[in-house]
Amino acid sequence: MPQGVSSKSQVISTKNSRSILIGEDDIDDQEFLQEIFSSVDRSLELEFAPNGSKVLDYLKQCNDENLPSLILLDYNMPERNGAEILNELKITQRYSSIPKIIWSTSRSQMFKDICLELGANDYVIKPSKVNDFIEMARYIISFTK
Repeated sequence: MPQGVSSKSQVISTKNSRSILIGEDDIDDQEFLQEIFSSVDRSLELEFAPNGSKVLDYLKQCNDENLPSLILLDYNMPERNGAEILNELKITQRYSSIPKIIWSTSRSQMFKDICLELGANDYVIKPSKVNDFIEMARYIISFTK
């Protein structure tokens, strides 16, 4: 596992496991996402990267067999934001088949349009209610292979 990236998963990784790489700098959000995703699907392996550079470092260190099934990026992260990461990923064919979702508190149509143009499969707004988070997690998981 790359330095600076933490696994919050309680599931043992297997060759056929689905994993989500989550770029999220807020520790509270990381813990909350772990709880929500685990409540929806315990078979998921979650990897957390605290900033945009760590997301890219993690992906570069993965071999083709252990690339994540999905990449979930907070739009506003330190070092590189979600759009900048998408821009980096779109120039490398190796990442083209991995679904990418941006999540943000910003409702900016401009941010959403930019992210979709850069290859995001969707741009979702961070919910404010727990039940909405569960629905969001189910929706996001539906993109995993």
